[in-house]
Amino acid sequence: MPKGNAVIGQSGGPTSVINASLAGVIDAAREAANIEKILGMRWGIEGFMAGNLVDLSAEPQSTVDLLRRTPSSALGSSRHKLKDADFPLILSQLEKFNIRVLFMVGGNDTMDTIHRVTEYAKSRGYEMSGLGVPKTVDNDLFGTDHTPGYPSAARYTALSVQQAGRLARDMQKVDPFVIYQSIGRDAGWLTAAAALGKKCQADAPHLIYTPERVFDAETFLADVKTCHEKYGFVSIVCGEGIKYADGTPVSASRTQDKFSNIEFGAMGGSSAAFNLHKMISETFGWRGEFQITESLPMCAIDRAVQQDLDEAYLCGRAAVKLADEGQSGVMVTLERESNDPYKITTGTAPLADVAVRAKPMPDHFLNEAGNFPSEAFFEYARPLVGELPEYAELKYTSAK
Repeated sequence: MPKGNAVIGQSGGPTSVINASLAGVIDAAREAANIEKILGMRWGIEGFMAGNLVDLSAEPQSTVDLLRRTPSSALGSSRHKLKDADFPLILSQLEKFNIRVLFMVGGNDTMDTIHRVTEYAKSRGYEMSGLGVPKTVDNDLFGTDHTPGYPSAARYTALSVQQAGRLARDMQKVDPFVIYQSIGRDAGWLTAAAALGKKCQADAPHLIYTPERVFDAETFLADVKTCHEKYGFVSIVCGEGIKYADGTPVSASRTQDKFSNIEFGAMGGSSAAFNLHKMISETFGWRGEFQITESLPMCAIDRAVQQDLDEAYLCGRAAVKLADEGQSGVMVTLERESNDPYKITTGTAPLADVAVRAKPMPDHFLNEAGNFPSEAFFEYARPLVGELPEYAELKYTSAK
């Protein structure tokens, strides 16, 4: 690969640790033999086509170090779906800035972007390499044990449901049920993480519904009634993308983004949580709450897992190492070597595979009824999220 500049972009929704990956790329690029400057795309591939580039090599080390604990996407993001007409302009920008390595931090659609750009450049005789750095709170990227960003978002979700569950328990005479809606269009990894703070059967959450299993309203209402009779209140967690047997979203949403992905709304009848709330209220006459966090788990640096931050940085550095070795067309992956003690290493997966394949939760990660994670899921997720707090439990000894 000819010596030249490298460029990095961030795409799609952020995570709490996405800037740690950016810092990893910058630090490693400064040491790489074949990279002269590391440039940054402002606003993703859209900004790149407009020539909106910044010289990240000029950033002071103190700023790069601080990036490792800075939330959201420092370069600005984009969800632009590439069109055939975009590629000549992209190639002209690659040539103009002598870019020989393209790094992008993102999910499935981002990996598709890198793959298509590098294939087009190759077809036109322009030598360059393209490397993907994984990112998504959904944890649905193919080829990797988990995705940087997921552990921190999982911890955010677990803590939110754990703490809100205590509120629901103590307010059960007012609001006998509460529903928490998690992001995750087609995969329930983040939804299932809500159960990681549960210490005993009576603790929240009681019921969890993910997109991997068909949602049935009658069964749901029966589950709700059973839990209410047992515990005096019901804590429910649902994924935004849960669907009925005919494929209709519980949210009743029909909006799609540029990549033909259904966008699940957060307001009124366009959210799954609202419609579950309506079912319960109309059936039992109870008052209750629903909580929708939307993008908050993507940017909550105060709840980020240090191990997640370190792994995100590691993935950024690994991508530069691969580029320096002449590799292209792959995404960095995390490969788990052991659970106890937890040990991880990096590997690779072809961009062409990651771009077209998602990773739903394995069926055995859910219980037979499909309304709660199995022990296999807990064994997988606990080493990623770390210890969660324990709270006081009063004995409620009767006064004399």
